[in-house]
Amino acid sequence: MVCSACGKCGNSIATRIAYALLLLVNSILAWIMLTDWAIEKLQHLALDYVKINCPTGQCYGWLAAHRINFALGLLHLIFAGLLFGVRSSKNPRAAIQNGYWGPKIIAWLALIVMSFLIPDKFFMFWGNYVSFGAAMLFLILGLILLVDLAHTWAEYCLGQIEETDSRVWRIVLVGSTLGMYLASIAMTVVQYIFFAQGSCTMNQTAITVNLILWIIISIVSVNPTVQEYNPKAGLAQAAMVAVYCTYLTMSAVSMEPDDKNCNPLVRAQGTRTTSVVIGAIVTMLTVAYTTTRAATQSLGLGGNGNGIQLPEDDEHDLVTQQPIHRREMRAEALRRAVEEGSLPADALLSDDESDDGANHAHDDERASTQYNYSMFHIIFFLATAWVSTLLTLNFEESTRDGQFATVGRTYGASWVKIVSAWICHGMYIWTLVAPILLPERFDS
Repeated sequence: MVCSACGKCGNSIATRIAYALLLLVNSILAWIMLTDWAIEKLQHLALDYVKINCPTGQCYGWLAAHRINFALGLLHLIFAGLLFGVRSSKNPRAAIQNGYWGPKIIAWLALIVMSFLIPDKFFMFWGNYVSFGAAMLFLILGLILLVDLAHTWAEYCLGQIEETDSRVWRIVLVGSTLGMYLASIAMTVVQYIFFAQGSCTMNQTAITVNLILWIIISIVSVNPTVQEYNPKAGLAQAAMVAVYCTYLTMSAVSMEPDDKNCNPLVRAQGTRTTSVVIGAIVTMLTVAYTTTRAATQSLGLGGNGNGIQLPEDDEHDLVTQQPIHRREMRAEALRRAVEEGSLPADALLSDDESDDGANHAHDDERASTQYNYSMFHIIFFLATAWVSTLLTLNFEESTRDGQFATVGRTYGASWVKIVSAWICHGMYIWTLVAPILLPERFDS
């Protein structure tokens, strides 16, 4: 399916694209289920077994969104268990991760059907507590990855400058830092002009606190004491955190309701279905992409890292007889060369690919998986919880007259983004002061 469309892309890349597309389709389906039209169709197909009016007053669309995301989340948890300990595509269980897409789709649809047979009370508890908690974990994980990316980017540029003494890398580092600070300033000015007028106290507070925080992290980054314990700390990392947190704050104030006349974007575009649909799909695409990126980064979360592992074959004894076929002789010679260090482990991979023919996808995981399969699916499970939370925060206020729900346009979603920006600032400051407060934990 996806593998054939990818052509020469690696097997692991095709797999990640497929799972991201599945998350996207599942999210759109859950979003559609928030409409009265979809619920009425569901009630008709279920021969009136499904009732729209819940006894506790919860709209059934809220429950349907949680049911659909629960189904995909449960599928990912099952995969996480089945794939635990898989380290290369030579393991027979690796086929569960990279193949069997037909049965996977059937299992996903079957779980969706089964989820509608589970009593409503379970999903009221699941949506209000379990799903919300998992969504917060997903959000925090994304912030950790962002802070790590900021340090990785700056340290990579500094490493290139030290190794090559190239002016190009100096320009890249200084230019990107300056550009991100200018973008942060520009977004802050735009927010004050359009979203912080009159009695918009919430917006004024959010924008001002974010501005103060990114000024603080910039000062702390170049503090002499911080530089002494971490010479690679600097404005490059602070700039990336500043621009991301400023973007989060701007996204929060621009997606809040307009009941207090603090969001001119709502008045400009009204409630047109087209703009709502485009906004929802863009949001879901962003979640799918972010999830895929997060799920394939290690950060001490169980990833395999970048080390090359030899294939999981049995140890090879001395050759006491000549292999029958020339291909076996070639394979044996390559194994010997790799074990002696004369050739890299990739030589075994290249040899396997040459035997497979041109019609097979490039298997880049025969020596070692590119990411931890179990952790990949756990993060996707957390992502389904985040999508559920994003769709159902203040759900009653976001759907009227059977219209499509505006994804994320609630005060709850806005405050989640605002507080996330503050937490991100705090995480970055901790990475700067932790070596000072706990020097024994950071000794080389």
